[in-house]
Amino acid sequence: MDRPQSSQSPQSPLLIAVIGLGTMGTGIADVMACAGHEVIGIDISEAAARQAVETVEASTARAVRHERITGQERTAALARFRTFPDLQAAAEADLVIEVVTEHFETKREVLTALDGIVKPGAIIATGTNALSVTQLASHTSRPDRVLGLHFFAPAQKMKLVEVVSTVLTSPEATESVTALVRALGKEPVPVGDRPGFIADGLLFGYLNQAAAMYEARYATREDIDAAMRLGCGLPMGPLALLDLIGIDTAQTVLEAMYEASRDRLHAPSPVLKQLSAAGLLGRKTGRGFYTYEASGSATVVPDADTPQAGGAADQGRPVSRVGVAGSGTMATGIAEVFAKAGYEVVLAARGQDKADKAAAQLAKSLDRSVAKGRLTQEQRDAAVARVTAAGSLDAFAEVDLAVEAVAEDLAVKQQLFATLDKVCKPGAVLATTTSSLPVIAIATSTSRPQDVIGMHFFNPAPAMKLVEVVRTVLTADDVHATVREVCGKVKKHAVDCGDRAGFIVNALLFPYLNNAVKMVQEHYATVEDIDAAMKLGGGYPMGPFELLDVVGLDVSLAIEQVLHKEFRDPGLAPSPLLEHLVSAGCLGRKTGRGFREYARR
Repeated sequence: MDRPQSSQSPQSPLLIAVIGLGTMGTGIADVMACAGHEVIGIDISEAAARQAVETVEASTARAVRHERITGQERTAALARFRTFPDLQAAAEADLVIEVVTEHFETKREVLTALDGIVKPGAIIATGTNALSVTQLASHTSRPDRVLGLHFFAPAQKMKLVEVVSTVLTSPEATESVTALVRALGKEPVPVGDRPGFIADGLLFGYLNQAAAMYEARYATREDIDAAMRLGCGLPMGPLALLDLIGIDTAQTVLEAMYEASRDRLHAPSPVLKQLSAAGLLGRKTGRGFYTYEASGSATVVPDADTPQAGGAADQGRPVSRVGVAGSGTMATGIAEVFAKAGYEVVLAARGQDKADKAAAQLAKSLDRSVAKGRLTQEQRDAAVARVTAAGSLDAFAEVDLAVEAVAEDLAVKQQLFATLDKVCKPGAVLATTTSSLPVIAIATSTSRPQDVIGMHFFNPAPAMKLVEVVRTVLTADDVHATVREVCGKVKKHAVDCGDRAGFIVNALLFPYLNNAVKMVQEHYATVEDIDAAMKLGGGYPMGPFELLDVVGLDVSLAIEQVLHKEFRDPGLAPSPLLEHLVSAGCLGRKTGRGFREYARR
């Protein structure tokens, strides 16, 4: 890249040096060689160099088998990849990418040495995701030719590359590298120089909160991970992901983030420091939050913390008839879940007309399932026949389980539960689907708080597998056992959590969403770039702003306010930008405008 950009096409072959042949360095070398560039891999470890060659050979062989490249292209790519033990091999490189250990002094030494070796027009890129690119660049004589180039693992598959410019980086250098990344078939996202950049800046705060939740024994590691996979559609749970990334790496990134932000949410959870000090770094050492078959293995094996299958459990109460209170999407979805599972269901709303309309919506949903081949016509008809629409809660007199799914308003729920207390038979289990309100405050509006429990379904209830089961300090053991048994019968995955704001999913999800809003508020990145970064770099099914607009900005703000009030952490204070949008009536898709504009229906 010492050649003028006007005469040097980004598709033209370059000589690229990759310093550090660990997993990431090898992946980058593989990508560059397959794209037609000459690649010099440099590592002081002969074993690492040999492993890198073997890895690229195996990776390209898989690519041939899957018909992504031809055998001839594989042979040519392997011929373009050479390894050396000394930095002098990078002397003629157009672009040098260092991906050595995430330690400032180590990286500084490498960049300083490269500065005296590579030709004047070369660009030097650091693969750091936590350290200051500006500070690293200042230790060279060419800070205008130094930038960050943050690939995501595995580099061969992940589309996102964050291109990090400092205040000293020349626009020409940034443009040149951005063009190269795009020519690789990757998605370059421009970011400024701050710890974590976009993807890791949002991801590691969330991971840290999950570690703190586990450390507090609020929920088991299995339940935390299952909740985020099933409740948010994430490819991995946060604790399993920390083990994959490496506990030591996570601690380093969080330390750098906290140094820059002084946000307590970025202060590494003590459990991360303890695991790191003990050498329990995750998969690479065979043990972290989980225990693995061997160092480097992805296979989890049972340990002392693994839940025991078939252990002694309290006997639940018999349930054959279920009452669902409400007429909205969540209520009809929950009623559908129970009806399909064979329960007799009473669907009660405020007035017979609303109840009949809700039952009709339930029937339409089942019709769609038949059309998609998920149900037979006979199964659909049987489920519809099990549902009775009622215009009053008096119809709940004989239900064994009453589930409310009305407005997320404490006074409304308390009034409803006071009514359930009067109409439901003794021994009936009373469940609330609240996602943010204190279950105990709802329970104490009855004369039988021991029979009250949280049963938080996720929307759409027929499709989402997760139910958060929320015990209060007064919930009876057999009530908890009843709900766990019912969840199993309706084919939902139950996770246990205590009665505190946000439970598991919302307590981890909404601070992450709030931090994304703060990034836009601070003009660090655009809505589009942040959404792209989290989908392409984190494997998230939706970007944070897509999700906020779907959930509703008013709903999101209300949950964030509850979290802030409960935990009193300044880092949880809702972003002013979110508050302003809600005040302006820009609530997301339902109003046609939120963080994006939508066509009005």
